[in-house]
This record gives sequence, C-alpha cells and structure tokens, in this order.
Amino acid sequence: MTNKKERPLITVIGLGSGDWEQLPLGVYRVLQNAEHLYLRTSSHPVVAELEREQLSFISFDDLYEKEEQFEEVYANIIEKLCNAADSHGHVHYAVPGHPFVAETTVQMLKKKKEEGIVELEFKGGQSFLDPVFTALQIDPNDGFQLVDATSLRGKELMMTQHIIISQVYDAFIASEVKLTLMEKYPDHYEVTLLTAAGTEEEKLQKLPLYELDRVTAVNNLTALYVPPVEDDTLLYEDFSTLREVIAILRGPNGCPWDKKQTHQSLKKYLLEETHELLDAIDEEDDEHIAEELGDVLLQVLLHAQIGEDSGYFTINDVIRTLTEKMIRRHPHVFEDVAVESADEVSKNWEAIKKEEKTDAPAAFLEDVPVSLPALMEAFELQKKAAKAGFDWNDDAPMWKKWQEEMAEWLYEIKHGTTESMKKEYGDLLFVLVNLGRYYKLHPEESLLMTNRKFRRRFQYIEKGLQKAEQTLDQASLAEMDVLWEAAKRVEKGEDAGEN
Repeated sequence: MTNKKERPLITVIGLGSGDWEQLPLGVYRVLQNAEHLYLRTSSHPVVAELEREQLSFISFDDLYEKEEQFEEVYANIIEKLCNAADSHGHVHYAVPGHPFVAETTVQMLKKKKEEGIVELEFKGGQSFLDPVFTALQIDPNDGFQLVDATSLRGKELMMTQHIIISQVYDAFIASEVKLTLMEKYPDHYEVTLLTAAGTEEEKLQKLPLYELDRVTAVNNLTALYVPPVEDDTLLYEDFSTLREVIAILRGPNGCPWDKKQTHQSLKKYLLEETHELLDAIDEEDDEHIAEELGDVLLQVLLHAQIGEDSGYFTINDVIRTLTEKMIRRHPHVFEDVAVESADEVSKNWEAIKKEEKTDAPAAFLEDVPVSLPALMEAFELQKKAAKAGFDWNDDAPMWKKWQEEMAEWLYEIKHGTTESMKKEYGDLLFVLVNLGRYYKLHPEESLLMTNRKFRRRFQYIEKGLQKAEQTLDQASLAEMDVLWEAAKRVEKGEDAGEN
C-alpha cells in the first residue's frame, strides 16, 4: 500500500489592528519561528518591528501595483501561496487584523481547503473593530454593519444602524463612497473618518459627507463611520418604512378606512390609479408619473397587507414570486440562452409561460381576464386566438369583413331593434380592433389618445366662448364648430387668430 500524500499546510496569522506592543506573545513566537513567512501587505504597524527583529518575509505589495482589480490581486496571492505551500509543505501567511474580519484572501483559501488543495490553521488576530468601537464609543449591539468601501452598494445599507466602511484607503475610493452615500444621506450629514484605531497614531475627524473626498489624510488604516439616522424623514425613501406605514394604517390603531378595505373593495381604486398613471405618461410629466406610480404601488401594498393580515401571503411572497419569474423568463440574460431579436424574446417568454402551466386551462381563451375593459378584452382574445392560427395573414379580408359588418349595422339601424343594433355595432368594433392589431395599434391606447384630443379641443371651445362672454348653452353649433376648427389649427401649429 502507498501512503496518501498529506496536503500542504498554510498557517494564517492575524497581526491584529494595533502596533507591536499589542501583539500577543504566542503570535510573536509563531512569527519568530516561521521559516516561510508571507505577508499580504507590509503596510501594517507590526511590520516595522518585524524588520527590526530581522525576521525574513515576502510581501505581496508588488501585486497591488501590477494589477488593476483587487480580485486579480487576491487571485494571484492565493496562487502563489498554494504553490509555495506545495513546494515547502508548510508556510505562514500573515494578514492585518483578524483573519475572518474583512479578509477576502482567507475566504478564498477556505475554498482551496474545501477543494482538497491545502490544509489551514489559524493563529491570533485582534480585529480592528474592537479599537474602532472604543474610539467611537459605540455599542454594536444597537445594530451594526461592516461593509467594504471597494464594493459598497447603497441598497444594502441599513440607515438605522451604526455603519463602519473599511478600506477607505485613497481619495478615489473616498469619492466613490461619498457618491454612494449621498444617494441615501443628505450632503451635510456628519460622518467620522477614523485612522489607525488602537495605535498611538489614532485620529478621528468629523466632517460633513460632501467633504469626504477632500480629505488627503486617508490610507490603508482608514475607516469611515456613518452614525444611525435620527430624523425619520430620511427613511422615507426606504421600502421597509413604507411597508411599516401601510401595516400601521391597517393595524389596531390605524385608519378606519384602510382597516375595512378588502381585495374586492380596492379593485376600483386600482383601476382608477392605473388610468391616472396612463394620463401622466401621455402628458410626459415625469413628476406626475412618479406620483401616480406611488399611488399604484400603494394599491399593491394594501393588497399585500390584506393578504398578510389574513395569513395567506405577504409582500415578500409577491416580490419573491416576481423575482423568480423574471429570472426564469429571461434565460438570455441570466443563463446562456442566445437570442437575436425582441420577437425571439417574446416567443421564448410564451414558451416558458406554457411550461409553467401545470394545469391546462379548461378552454384555450380561459386565461384572458373577463374583467378587462371591452376593447382590451377584444384585443387580447384576438391575439390569443392568433397564436392558434385563427387569424388572417393580410388586411384585405379584414376590410371586406368591415364592409359586411357596416352594411349589417346600417340595416339594423333602419329595420332592427336596439338590441340588434347593439349586436351589430359590437361586431363592427370587433373588426376595427382586429384591423388595428394588424397594424400593431392597441385599441385602448388609440382611443385614449382620441379622448384626450376631444377633451383638449372642447376645452378650447369653452375658453373661446368665455372670451366672447358666452356660455355653452348660448352658443350655436356653428359657433362651436368654428372654435373646434381653430383648435385643430392650434394643434397643428397654425395661426388660429383671436379665437
């Protein structure tokens, strides 16, 4: 039998956050006896003493100069460490602070261990957090976040907690941090720069956020402290705040109107708010669009809160379901599926939807909601039927059908009843919807545009009559028609005279 080769060993040493005198005796002895010692960086207060002790070591500082991205630096460090460990059997690797606090290379080494490439052991290491908490005189138990300045994302910040941002090591990073924070905090919000915490060189500097990148005294030992917000209005942009407001409104001491609402009672409001949003979009008024989107979001949150109060679902279920659906239905974005056009995306979308349907509908058109406005329902019914091949390939038969339906409607107007006229009128509208669909025109959108045009022109008539000191009741059809034509000329940019 052959002996299984032992995996090489890497001893990871935490140098702590302070100077030489704060280094534990046991760690000092490990460093003294380390035959093959590697440092992630020599920019640490302990390293100067190592040099005075004439201890031999290899630093990876040169990799920071060669590579542009930290990911590449760390990957090279791990590769060199593993190669050295394979050659020597055992090497020591010293990192600033604690090995498991803000140390990416250690996490990468853990993966190498999981892959069976190396063995790991850990020695010492006081994290920089202890002296930071002491210097700032804060209690992390009140709520605390530690984030990396080089990968800072505003959406992950909890503004009600103490936030420590590490690796604010130069003016460029400080500027990036400032811009990210200013998306959530006021420009003048007071923050604290903390350098060399726990050492004789410790320095705290309070300053407004907007001045963060104007400070020159930042280095690899600099961290930024952002205190919890005390002004509740600063949290109004946070989704969790809005969710809490809705929960309070429907809670025991909430609003009587909100508390009595049901899914059924809110239906009409969702419809109203949706149409008001469409109005804002057509007006091309961004501020109005933002306001109306908020009103639509309110309806979503109210329905979600009703679901949560009933114990059936929460807004988290809504968000999770939507997120899963978006990822699942966009394999060309989140997977390796290739597409060449928007039409191909739509085909894939429909195919994925079909796969998701575990229970086939009782009828092909069953998934077209009957609650849609009639024009929209007609459009969706025709679109759905077209997918089954029940559709004309060109518009000539549609125009012929239009003429037939027009003749039948005219006949019913002369000879039929109200009900028969209504039936033929509906058939005529249905053909019109089909014609619009052929030319890629949505009936609801088209009719809304005409409605708004009529509203504008009629308002022009009212204003014109007011100038002439007339009312609608007093004006004749001919007088109103003159103003109508003037309104048309105004819309076309032509001179409408004094009317």
